[in-house]
Amino acid sequence: MPLTLKAAAGFLAAFFFATVALAQSYPTRPVRLVIPFPPGGSNDVVGRAIGMQLAERLGQGVVIDNRGGAGSVIGTELAAKSAPDGYTLLLISIAFPTSIAFNRLPQDALKSFAPVAMLGSGPALLVVPAASPANSVRDLLNLLKQKPGELNAAAAGIGSFQHMATELFRLQSGTDFVIVQYKGGGPALTDVIAGQVQMNLGSLVQMVPHVRSGKLKALGVSSTKRMAALPEVPTIVEAGLPGFEVSNWWGILAPAGTPAPVIDRLHKEITAILDSPETRKRFDLEGAEVVRMQPAQFAVFVAQETEKWTRVVKQAGIKPE
Repeated sequence: MPLTLKAAAGFLAAFFFATVALAQSYPTRPVRLVIPFPPGGSNDVVGRAIGMQLAERLGQGVVIDNRGGAGSVIGTELAAKSAPDGYTLLLISIAFPTSIAFNRLPQDALKSFAPVAMLGSGPALLVVPAASPANSVRDLLNLLKQKPGELNAAAAGIGSFQHMATELFRLQSGTDFVIVQYKGGGPALTDVIAGQVQMNLGSLVQMVPHVRSGKLKALGVSSTKRMAALPEVPTIVEAGLPGFEVSNWWGILAPAGTPAPVIDRLHKEITAILDSPETRKRFDLEGAEVVRMQPAQFAVFVAQETEKWTRVVKQAGIKPE
């Protein structure tokens, strides 16, 4: 064998064994999970629930790093530029494809990442402040029609799940109201609870505790069937708005170039977490469903979501601020 070929073969062998060794020893220090939204929203709720169990399975801490801003772009770009060594992960949701739809992330943004795992999905919950005169979806629709352009709806930033679900609600209901953008689901929810904003259509995951405590009134859920977390709450369809259905979802990415054995290890551990009774119970209680996908399947799913929401943004004529 020529010297150059021997050298190349030796290099490849060394690289292979180094990669295998990395995967076997991984992790040797805490892993950072970037959540590109402030604390309090559905991304934060899901990310912390998964992160806590992932830390137990990896034997290392999982540090939650909330990097909100620009509708998830700040945290997403931070993760994309991080070392591809398995020590930085990114939690994504519907905000990833919608940020692409609004041209805040490049069309090929997914190429900057290696898909790890899909986590689950959950519908939106239409809520109003506890003191609101609306006690049903029909009540709210009547109020909106009586006061066109006067009432406000909170959303977690341009392109967020709350924003897209609310835009869809406005289109399908034929009503006119102002969508007030916040820097995340947590801050948006705070003003709804305080009565400063009249309605919110956001992830059921983050709403359930406040509905149960009486701080919010739940009018309808955006799924095709009632949710076990709030069985007394009707679907928005049965409550007065035919054809309305929308769901959020969550998943984990790593920076592109992260060694395949590390991705495999992470996928294996996350799958075990999703299969655990603790996770199923937690998701059921908070109105979400576990969804399992292989990394390649998850990549296809994100691409399909990007195509779908790009089409919705164009059809609705939604403009980024």
